[in-house]
Amino acid sequence: MPIDDAKLADWQVEIAHQFETEIKVHFAAEEQIVFPAARVFGELNPLIEDLLTDHQRLRACFAKAEARQSSQEELLAFARRLAEHVRKEERQLFERLQELMPKEDLSALGRQLDRALENASRVCSLPNPTK
Repeated sequence: MPIDDAKLADWQVEIAHQFETEIKVHFAAEEQIVFPAARVFGELNPLIEDLLTDHQRLRACFAKAEARQSSQEELLAFARRLAEHVRKEERQLFERLQELMPKEDLSALGRQLDRALENASRVCSLPNPTK
């Protein structure tokens, strides 16, 4: 779906806001809690490295949006990249962790993650046309 050029700045503001209030916290929680727990299973290390690379690239996209330097095409590519990253975590990392990790360890990991994400925003908002 194309982004109206008149709304491009609004989208970049919202993307920067979402990073600061939610996604930055999620990335940190994954990097400090989930990824180290997953590294215990050597077969997951290449996937973790790939996810860390995704985080670096996505952070660069967020920074570019925050600086209001993203083009319409870059924002659309960024949205696809973020969606692919989330699917990779859900369908590959989390699925495999559920198979490899004992249930009690998985529950403890979930509790740690819940605590780490307590302060993350739970609301996703779109640019407000009245602003």
